[in-house]
Order: sequence, then C-alpha cells, then structure tokens
Amino acid sequence: MKLGEGVEQAIHSVAMLSSLSEGGVLSAAAIAEFHGVSTSYLLKHLQALSGAGILDTVPGPKGGYRLARKPADITLLDIVLSVEGPAPAFRCSEIRQRGPNPLPSRYFAKPCGISAAMLKAEQVYRAELAKTTIADLGRTLAEVDDGGIAARGCAFLEIHERKTAR
Repeated sequence: MKLGEGVEQAIHSVAMLSSLSEGGVLSAAAIAEFHGVSTSYLLKHLQALSGAGILDTVPGPKGGYRLARKPADITLLDIVLSVEGPAPAFRCSEIRQRGPNPLPSRYFAKPCGISAAMLKAEQVYRAELAKTTIADLGRTLAEVDDGGIAARGCAFLEIHERKTAR
C-alpha cells in the first residue's frame, strides 16, 4: 500500500501545530517553509484537515491554522482518513466472475477470499493507526531528541507564530 505524500505532510503539520502556544496560529506558507514543501499542495491537505475538524482556521492577515482538538484526541487514523478519504485501500471488483466460461452465481455466494483477507489486513492497519495520537508522537520524539529537534522548532515558531485570541 502506498499513501500519498500528503499524508506525511499532514501528520508533520499537525504535529508542528501541537507545539503552538495558547492562541497561536501558523500560516500555511510558514508550515510549508518549515517542511520544505509546496504551499499550494500543502493547502489542499490543511483544508481537508480543517474539514475533518482536526484544524481550526483563523481568517485574516494575522490568521492561520491551529489544532481544533487536543493532541491526545487526534489519531493518525483521523489524519490519514481526512487526507486519503475513508475508502479502503483494496477495492474488490469481482474479477473472479469475469472472463470466458463464467460460473453460476452459487460459486460466488461467499465473499472472495482475497477480498476478505485484504479487508482483514486493512482493519488491523486502521486499528493500529487509531491507537497512536499526536500526543504519543510528541512523547516519543521527546524521548529520542537530544534537544536539537526541539530547538529548531522553537526557533522557527519564535519567528513565525502569530498570536490571536482563542
């Protein structure tokens, strides 16, 4: 399974926004600059995150994005579904019923074994993503960071974070 680049960008963006101070926002341009990605491409994913209730948008020249929920209430599955949509990765089109010499429908009364196995794998994958929150990622990062990663983020936020009323 291959997820689009937007998933990585969305997860990193949400993680970054979890570091904002109370009432702080970041512009899409600032988030894109920090991650070295296209602002226009990132905007599409930030809008999807907003539509899913993960991010709040603050309009105006001092506006930007901030979390709509606490980091502990945002899972990786929430983010993946907001960017990629809810459709399963594997979509069975019942090719076993095509081709020459088709069999009677009684042979297809049960779901295709391949489709069932893929659905089971997807359920495990989604359950695992649902267990991990943005807060969990922050704790994991803090355990391995010698201070360099935090210092880079803090220095960037010091310059780019916009203060607004909550």
